Amino acid sequence: MANLQDANELIKADVFGKTGLGPGMVLGDLGCGNLAFYTITGARVVGKNGVVYAVDILKSVLEAVSNRVKQEGLENIITVWSNLEVVGGAKIPSDSLDVALIHNVLFHSKKPELIIKEAARLLKLGGRLMIVDWLKVKSPFGPPLEDRPDPNNLKNICQKTGLKTVEDFQAGPYHFGLIYSK
Repeated sequence: MANLQDANELIKADVFGKTGLGPGMVLGDLGCGNLAFYTITGARVVGKNGVVYAVDILKSVLEAVSNRVKQEGLENIITVWSNLEVVGGAKIPSDSLDVALIHNVLFHSKKPELIIKEAARLLKLGGRLMIVDWLKVKSPFGPPLEDRPDPNNLKNICQKTGLKTVEDFQAGPYHFGLIYSK
């Protein structure tokens, strides 16, 4: 990858292209992290008529995101403090997201079913949930193997939550990807 612009184009094509995210839509980056990479790129994809919710449990992360948003001159990003393991905890209206993204978040959680239920609550009918997380394979970096989620367990949780399978894919050498619709 030559530069940040190249990375943004790959994300648009690979991540957001798979979910159908486009202008005027509403994205929830659930567990955005302090770089807010998907938040920033998503804000450009949805444009000024769309909205991106950058959600995280760490207030310091949201402060960093707010600073980055100001530097980038973006006005369509709303930061939201939330514990995603509390269904109904994110101060985002139910049935409001076109796309929810949970990227490298579930390996942190002992309660992934609650995070998935919260994502499902936030999705509009027909909305898409994309989960990308670490494969349980040895890698030169990343979390310990025992902390990485089992994709089959996540598939079962999604199905029990009423979500329908759209796609199951390999997201590079160390990650898996799942897309579900509501």
